[in-house]
Amino acid sequence: MTHNPKKILVTGGAGFIGSNFIRYVLNKYEDITVVNVDKLTYAGNLSSLKDVEKKFLDVRYFFFKKDILEQDFILKILEKFNIDTVVNFAAESHVDRSILTPEPFFMTNTLGTLRLLEACRKFWANEKNVRFHHISTDEVYGTLGKSGSFTENSCYDPSSPYSASKAAADHITSAYFKTYDIPITITNSSNNYGPYQFPEKLIPLTIINCLLNKKIPIYGKGENIRNWIYVIDHCEGIYSVLQRGKIGESYNIATNDELKNIDIVTKICKMLDDIKPSKTYKSYTELIYFIKDRPGHDLRYSLNFDKIKSNLNWKSKISIEKGLYKTILWYIENENWWSSLLNNEYLDYYKKWYEKK
Repeated sequence: MTHNPKKILVTGGAGFIGSNFIRYVLNKYEDITVVNVDKLTYAGNLSSLKDVEKKFLDVRYFFFKKDILEQDFILKILEKFNIDTVVNFAAESHVDRSILTPEPFFMTNTLGTLRLLEACRKFWANEKNVRFHHISTDEVYGTLGKSGSFTENSCYDPSSPYSASKAAADHITSAYFKTYDIPITITNSSNNYGPYQFPEKLIPLTIINCLLNKKIPIYGKGENIRNWIYVIDHCEGIYSVLQRGKIGESYNIATNDELKNIDIVTKICKMLDDIKPSKTYKSYTELIYFIKDRPGHDLRYSLNFDKIKSNLNWKSKISIEKGLYKTILWYIENENWWSSLLNNEYLDYYKKWYEKK
């Protein structure tokens, strides 16, 4: 049965993927209202939604600065707006930070998901025309060798506190379907990139460091392989699952774009050499340097996405070359957005982290 959302609660909607999803939904579907609940941690930024606020605030878009751990508040939001769909983006998501301080990851990613589900169970009771959609990651599956891909039936084998907390959340979500008959779906995506991504992630970090003529740190020898997806492609995939995904099932959302970390950094540097040449270096690749590998660093991620492709007729539209080009231009044109994030907390964190290597 097709599910057509009308009142969507988006958790973590001020983050990278969540803000892009809100923009995508509100601009494409005129009959949908979105309620955004975000506690605005360092990675949550309302400036990522300025255009949304200007166009839709208090009409089809509403924002509340709250923690998803506040179950009673979530229940009140469900009741006030008569929410029929929850899309759970809220998460602590940076592996490095999870290694340094694991507990916040389990509080938000695991316990937070549990409390969201509990609020939905109370409000929806036996209602079937509703949906709880949980956003997960390819990292729950663990690492791969040089060949093969994870399917939706692959065993979970998380390597970091971050991926372990997300794996637990996936299992809790699935259990609420099996135990309480809550209509749920789960998507596991590969690495996202695109506009409004916090500067600590590899692609924006590389772009910004090039623009600032700062060194670009790469773990080990840069041999770790990741699968990449442009964030808007991911948003379209999520909505496809919301509408037509089978209740109780999970779907991998990915592309065939697999690159070593050193290769994607080099690709960005060379693109920038053409788009905005450095006045200091012959090539931005001169900024690359290698640091000691982090603990539990998975070698390779790869997702098989045949299920969503064959069952829901979804596939990505943006190639890695086109996506990187669009992303580079966005960061060049939106310096005011990312420069405001380069505060002392961000800089001090990375200084301490890399000094430990």
